[in-house]
Amino acid sequence: MIYFKARIPVVQNITNPIEKMKVLLVFDFDHTIVNDNSDTWIVQCAPEKKLPYGLQHSYEKGKWTEYMGRVFGYLGEQGICEEDMKRIMIAIPYTPGMTELLQFIGQNKDNFDCIIISDSNTIFIDWILTHANVHAVFDKVFTNPAAFDRLGNLTVRNYHVHHCNECPRNLCKKKVLEEFVAKQTANQLQYSKIVYIGDGGNDLCPVTYLKKGDIAMAREGYTLQKRIAKEMDLIDSSLSVWSTGSEILSQLKLLLEK
Repeated sequence: MIYFKARIPVVQNITNPIEKMKVLLVFDFDHTIVNDNSDTWIVQCAPEKKLPYGLQHSYEKGKWTEYMGRVFGYLGEQGICEEDMKRIMIAIPYTPGMTELLQFIGQNKDNFDCIIISDSNTIFIDWILTHANVHAVFDKVFTNPAAFDRLGNLTVRNYHVHHCNECPRNLCKKKVLEEFVAKQTANQLQYSKIVYIGDGGNDLCPVTYLKKGDIAMAREGYTLQKRIAKEMDLIDSSLSVWSTGSEILSQLKLLLEK
């Protein structure tokens, strides 16, 4: 009688392995990538480069998008067209050293994913990044949707709905970051480290999402640095203070060496 050895099937792990470990770079936009506030910069389009007193003082806390809607409506009433706005917007200065930093990131996309989470709007950010030829550096831009209506006026909408009491009602950057990371993880891409680069008070909420080993980079002398100093108990990540893109670049190079 001949016996045949039973062929034991190889049991494969049906769970797909994590494909690649990258560093996720998260940028704010105003006073971080550019060295001013794009929403207030656009006021240079207005007659005498200023808004009427009533409009200028009509902002209500947490309702910035609604305020900017009124500003854009006023500019439209003054005959300010899309080309006028674009010409002003692409003249906004980048933060010193920032274009060199972005070029470095673009040359090292095997190591970095890079996103923007901003309270500006899609039109302004697209104009500014495209003009400097750095748009392709960013994998995603999360910001308030904007478009020109049939009359040629710029309109802007809230990015999403959220229930965070710490953030303006149009945008919670922490929620955006959480959802992005969760989606990436579901697509088998896990990050070895998250580096958050910002300056403003609305950057504190997403910084509280960071874990030990991540890095919060706060611009020196700006609100984020001051708020972190007062609320260090909320922060699990390490903190790095920067003033130019060149300083951030030096730290990213060190990360790659490690």
